[in-house]
Amino acid sequence: MTEPDYVPDRRPISARQHPLSISIARWLATHGVSPNAISVGGMIAGIVGGGAFACSGCLPHASIFLLIAAAGMQLRLLANMFDGMVAIQTGRASPVGELYNEVPDRVSDAAIFIGAGYAFGGRPELGYLAAVVALFVAYVRAEGKVSGAPQDYCGPMAKPHRMAVLTAAAVFAAILPARWQENLVSVSTLGVVASALLVIVVGGAITAMRRLRRTARVLRTVPPRA
Repeated sequence: MTEPDYVPDRRPISARQHPLSISIARWLATHGVSPNAISVGGMIAGIVGGGAFACSGCLPHASIFLLIAAAGMQLRLLANMFDGMVAIQTGRASPVGELYNEVPDRVSDAAIFIGAGYAFGGRPELGYLAAVVALFVAYVRAEGKVSGAPQDYCGPMAKPHRMAVLTAAAVFAAILPARWQENLVSVSTLGVVASALLVIVVGGAITAMRRLRRTARVLRTVPPRA
């Protein structure tokens, strides 16, 4: 493994230590796959997932599109993990790589949540609101780093949590009979995907407030810059 000159400040993910993850990252590095290309690939997976969500709301065979959306979200997360692992293994971690890590993530978030708003059982307004909240949560983390605090990845609705909730909703909506979902809407006015988006909005707002408070607490202990 090449020792990197620049070590990125990345989200702690326990799966990075799994032997299979290490083997896959080593294979990607050995075959010359660029970490930035992996980041872009993750963004494409997110866009495909968002598009599949939207298709589930207006085309036949909604279940198939919902499962494609679930797969797209999980591929996006895998790309988010492997881009950093490959960058470190090949000694190619750099500040430019941080841009490739962050910007595609924001595009993925917007595509996935807006698409989910138009999904079968979704609500467009909740999709847009979830996208805004996700962007704000990421903004608070980035602003904390710029201000001199460590990046705070706390939940309860950090990126992996958001994707887990929406992936579970997509799979559940795909296997739940359409008549049951119609009954759910008639009782609660929210479908499965819309309910997941609401959970993400509320949890994301709580997450942003937690990060703001925790970051402010740290910054109060940092000496003022000269």
